[in-house]
Formats: sequence, C-alpha cells, structure tokens
Amino acid sequence: MISREQTKQNYDRMSRWYDLFTTSEKKFTEFGLRLLGVKEGERVLEIGFGTGHSLVTLAEQTGESGLVAGVDLSLGMIMVALKRMYSFGHKQAHSPERGAQMIQGDGTLLPFTKNSFDAVFLSFTLELFSETEISVVLHECHRVLKHEGRLGVVSLVKQDVLACRLYEWGHERWPALLDCRPIAPRKSLEAEGFRVQAAKVQTMWGLPVEIVLGRPL
Repeated sequence: MISREQTKQNYDRMSRWYDLFTTSEKKFTEFGLRLLGVKEGERVLEIGFGTGHSLVTLAEQTGESGLVAGVDLSLGMIMVALKRMYSFGHKQAHSPERGAQMIQGDGTLLPFTKNSFDAVFLSFTLELFSETEISVVLHECHRVLKHEGRLGVVSLVKQDVLACRLYEWGHERWPALLDCRPIAPRKSLEAEGFRVQAAKVQTMWGLPVEIVLGRPL
C-alpha cells in the first residue's frame, strides 16, 4: 500500500480530470445509492466522495430537512465537489442545516459523534485501505450509525477470475497507479458487526464489483 500522503497527492493531481477516468463506475455507484434508499429528512455520510456526484444525489434525496456530510482525504477533490454542488443550486454547502458539509479527513477517524447518521455510503473507496484499516473504517461507520441505520458499500470484490488476478498483479507492481484492489466487502462487514441485508455482484470490464447493504447488529 502507498502512504496516505502519497494517496492525497495523487488524488489532488487527478481531481480536475478524475471524472474522465471513472465513467465506468457510475452505474455501480447509482445502483448502490438506490439500494441504500435514502429518504427525505435523513442524515447521511459519504466517505471518499471524490468529485461530489453522489453528494448531489444524496442532497436532493434528503431535502432541506435532512443533512448530507462528506469526508475526503483530497482537498483537490473537495474543491471540485464544491463547484458541482454550487452548480446544482446547493448554495449552503457548508451549512449545518442543509446542503452538504464537506470535510477534509480520513475514514479511519471520522469527526462525528456516536449515532449521528441514518446511512453511510462508500463507493470504490473501501478497497483503498489496507486490510487492517478496512476494519477500522467499518468500526467507525458502525460507531457513527444509528442502531437502525444502514451502510452501503460499492467495491471491487476478490474472486478467482482472470481479471482479478491480472488486476492484483498490476496493483502489486504499480500501487501508485492501481491504488485500489479487490477485497471481500461482505465478509468484512460481517466481521465488524453488520448484518448483510442485500448483496449483488456485477462486472466492470471483467472485474467483479459487489454492492452491499448492511445494518448494525
């Protein structure tokens, strides 16, 4: 795994062009958002929100009576996401009452109190962390979720297929370029005190992607 500082610098550099390289991820993220089923008035957190596409969707779903917060390591990504929120008319991007709060931070140490959110969402983010850090991130998600809350995860999933083996080979040799890698999201959620309510595997260029919905036990 590359260092956190190197990850931050990489995404800062990529932020202006990031959407050009991630169009294939869009339909999986949208499926994950539908599975999460956010309702008006809810409080929702996205970890690793990138350029802010999902934040806009979540802000529209929660309405003025809800709250959307986002945590991302990259200041460059935050700046792009802020512009996107403004362009969609969410002028109160830093208001604690509406729109979306965007915070530069780390998923392993969320700056929120216990039982703060109805839902937490991660799309193509969890696989950026090491195995040990995945446990910490999910523990943090469990902490900030309400007891009846839900966690949505979209992630590359490790399977014994050629595309996975090739991708893992590339990740081992060029971790700064291929910084994420296939993981076991469903198993990881269950290990950190979540009951998997729904899960679906789809493929992206031959790579299996798992969309998982979990609830705290």
